[in-house]
Amino acid sequence: MMKKIDLTKKVMFFLVVLGLAFTSCSDEESVDTQEQDTTEVAKSSEIDEIEVVLGDVIIDAYEGQESDELGRSAQQSGLPACATITVVMQQNYREVTVDFGTEGCIVNGHLLKGQIVFTYSRNPEAQQVLITYTLEDFYFDNKNIIGSKTLLKELSNDNGNPQFTHTLDLTVIWPNGAQASREGVKIREWVEGFGSGVWSDNVFEITGNWSTTFVNGNTHTYEVVIPLRREVICFYFVSGSINVQRTNFGGVFDYGNGNCDNQATFTFNNGNVVNITLN
Repeated sequence: MMKKIDLTKKVMFFLVVLGLAFTSCSDEESVDTQEQDTTEVAKSSEIDEIEVVLGDVIIDAYEGQESDELGRSAQQSGLPACATITVVMQQNYREVTVDFGTEGCIVNGHLLKGQIVFTYSRNPEAQQVLITYTLEDFYFDNKNIIGSKTLLKELSNDNGNPQFTHTLDLTVIWPNGAQASREGVKIREWVEGFGSGVWSDNVFEITGNWSTTFVNGNTHTYEVVIPLRREVICFYFVSGSINVQRTNFGGVFDYGNGNCDNQATFTFNNGNVVNITLN
């Protein structure tokens, strides 16, 4: 009888230890998964910055070209002298090439290499202008960026501000082989600085929704909750938040309340908050 009790105790002890082992593994896997999720969210924020700078360059070059042709005071460009701008004119058709060269140029704290080529049909009377761009051997801080899409400029939106609707279709390849693609729409409203002739005082607010798919198959969907505030003198968004969702995972990515810094937070749906330092 004693042997039977001892055996039962041993079996129970083994099951408890086994259960604890599985619980420990599960906790470790949960931590690993959370780290992977926040890593992907951080990489997605890098794509956000790529899109913003890409839009800055195109809008800056476009507005500068239009100012020249309309005889307005030359806009003080935000592009460095090492960026070469070439314009091909055919009647109302314009092809503008912004070339950063193979050595690259620093634009808003980032090293850009290669070319951005955009085209549009010029009509000063039009309320909308469709700008189509392509990227040629383009690199952003050693990340290879592949893409070809559009920016639709509206001269005046419902708030009386110029607005650009950016249709997204980009692929980003990191130096370590990580890869992600981005599709969706971002609406950029020009809320401050338009017409001042100085690029550095411009402020944009960005809304929209998009998805990011990583090479491992993970797809995140994003929707702006609070407009992302873009002050062109700052390397990062200074405020605003985005709702992020993926199967079995979600939360809110927040850029803060107006400070120009590389700090953000991600709040999981369960309330856990993770601090994120942006590249």
